[in-house]
Amino acid sequence: NMSLPRTTALQANIGKKIDKSELITGDLIFFKTGRNSRHVGIYIENGKFIHASTKRGVTISTLDNIYFSKHYWKSQRIID
Repeated sequence: NMSLPRTTALQANIGKKIDKSELITGDLIFFKTGRNSRHVGIYIENGKFIHASTKRGVTISTLDNIYFSKHYWKSQRIID
């Protein structure tokens, strides 16, 4: 029963910033994918997160993926 802002930029401003090593299921993971582009996923477990891909639709990726590890920005916990 939680409402989140629609945009990634606004979502990045809610919750508590946490270290990547502290991730638990449900935490938001943010990526800077371009000069003014951001992307967000939801951490699920074991270094994996779910997100929406323009090419694949909703998919599961890993944080150690070359693309995502290069563009990792920050993580936020919105549920305590």
